[in-house]
Amino acid sequence: MSDIAGELARVREAFDRPTLRLLDRKWAPFVLAVFKASFSRDRRSVQADRLHTQVDAYLADLRSIGSEVPGKNGRALCVQWMNDQWLYRETGEDDEEQYSLTSHALEALLLVDGLSRDRALISESRLTTIVDTVRHRATQANPDRDERIRRLDLEIAEKAAERDRLAAGGEIAAASNDQMHEGYANLIDLITQLPSDFKRVEESVAGMHRQIVNDFRAEERPISEVLDEYLSKTDALMSSTAEGRAFEGAFVLLRNDALLSELKNDLESILLHPFALELSAADRRSFMGTVSLIRKGVDDVLTQRNGLTTTLREHIVNHDVVKDRELERLLREINKELAVWMHTAGPRSTVTAELMPGTLELEHLRERFYDPGAHKAPPPLEDVSAFAPEPPSLDAMRTQGGPLLEELRDAMVTAFTERGAASVGDAFNSLEPAMRRPVEILGLMQIATQVDAVRHTDGADAPTEDFDTVRPDGTRRTFRVPRITLTDDDTAALAALNYGPDHD
Repeated sequence: MSDIAGELARVREAFDRPTLRLLDRKWAPFVLAVFKASFSRDRRSVQADRLHTQVDAYLADLRSIGSEVPGKNGRALCVQWMNDQWLYRETGEDDEEQYSLTSHALEALLLVDGLSRDRALISESRLTTIVDTVRHRATQANPDRDERIRRLDLEIAEKAAERDRLAAGGEIAAASNDQMHEGYANLIDLITQLPSDFKRVEESVAGMHRQIVNDFRAEERPISEVLDEYLSKTDALMSSTAEGRAFEGAFVLLRNDALLSELKNDLESILLHPFALELSAADRRSFMGTVSLIRKGVDDVLTQRNGLTTTLREHIVNHDVVKDRELERLLREINKELAVWMHTAGPRSTVTAELMPGTLELEHLRERFYDPGAHKAPPPLEDVSAFAPEPPSLDAMRTQGGPLLEELRDAMVTAFTERGAASVGDAFNSLEPAMRRPVEILGLMQIATQVDAVRHTDGADAPTEDFDTVRPDGTRRTFRVPRITLTDDDTAALAALNYGPDHD
């Protein structure tokens, strides 16, 4: 009974973790599908309002095809997932709130991905990895100098023999596609575990950050005690936990530029093998991004640790040491005054105290506070397209536009060359009603200016002529305009004017 009771306790403890609680829920497939669609290796965080909108869109899409989905909206679901420790909300670099997946959510996605794809089973690649790792660790674990030298000599002899064979023209056995696929699957299993490992370290540092901030605010313990606890937790995190040791190893790797360069070259060499042609572009891009993945994970942990260090430094630097000294000095003075008063006052002596405190003199007092409703999106516009009037035709729009320069030019040339018009007004009054809009007079003035036509406008008694216009609605009006005549040269220049599409 004791064995089964212990196993039951351990299993219950595992099921109480957020990872298994996520997989055990009714809506687990929906939650994990949302996480996979919204987050990726390249998109680690999503702006809060955008994720709320995306979740609402996913809910609507699934309802449209008849799938059963939760009854809450996107915002409520994101808040619930954050309370369940599957999402983490923080303020980004642009002071906007954003969501990112916790290590528990990443572990659940990793488990689902492992179950949904072809998992690497026992293979030469996996066994070779195990044998090489065991051999390397056994060499490090054995303190015997002679045994370590023997192992190194054996490895050197093997490498030298292989080098000599290749140098002598020996055959190079190329790996088959099946072997490369096995090795690739083995590597992917290891690489996909990195984001959750880094996230656990990041969450541990963030938890330490929150705890220290709460200890500072509570002011129940001396600062020195809080700092000692921080240092001890930091040492324990980086040396006593598997996540911390993994982070330290990755940090050492990133500081070795030669090793990083060699790792990149090795990744490229693997993808140059013909088996890589069977991989998708996303798989190849993800595989080549392994170094970036490691670097990004280390940067996130360092950012959290730097934030914690900054909080400590600012609290220490800005700690109210001066105020503490002023308060201590004020209390000593109060005690001194009380001691004097107690020794000199009589049995019925009283102290006058104000019933209400005095008015504070403040330069500025904030009158308005943050209102979440002020940042809500405006309501959607009402669709009134059904009540929109019918648009006018192109011909109707042209009747309301500017002068028709090209048609006016042709009409003027015809009037002066074929009908022998005496003046511009005479030619205008002979045109069709559609060409005699009031605005066309302005077009005629422009044309006459361009060909330097003769205007009889000298003196107060300059001759004028009437332009009989017809508006698009049929009404008529007469305008009196200075008389303009065209010579034969003017008519020829008028015919050469260009008012086509290429006119500037």
